[in-house]
Amino acid sequence: MNLTQEDWVSQYEADENAVILDVRTENECNEGSIADAINIDIYEGQGFITKLEDLDKSKNYYVYCRSGARSAKACELMESLGFENAYNLLGGILEWNGEIV
Repeated sequence: MNLTQEDWVSQYEADENAVILDVRTENECNEGSIADAINIDIYEGQGFITKLEDLDKSKNYYVYCRSGARSAKACELMESLGFENAYNLLGGILEWNGEIV
């Protein structure tokens, strides 16, 4: 499910079962990330899928990348793996107005 930044943030902040997932490369993450995000690089291919399968599928995942395209693909993949709630940040970190750490 695609969410605007406003909806993504408000839903995340109200969600006690939330995890922020950054699917960018390590180099991109080194330029700054959204606080408390865990990083799993979508370009790892099967490694990405393996790491996703190790995650708790009962959690709600708030997923982002640079522009929103990779995270949209990641959300679709997560859904196919049995994750019930994966939310894509439209516009990615490029359009992020919040704090970056």
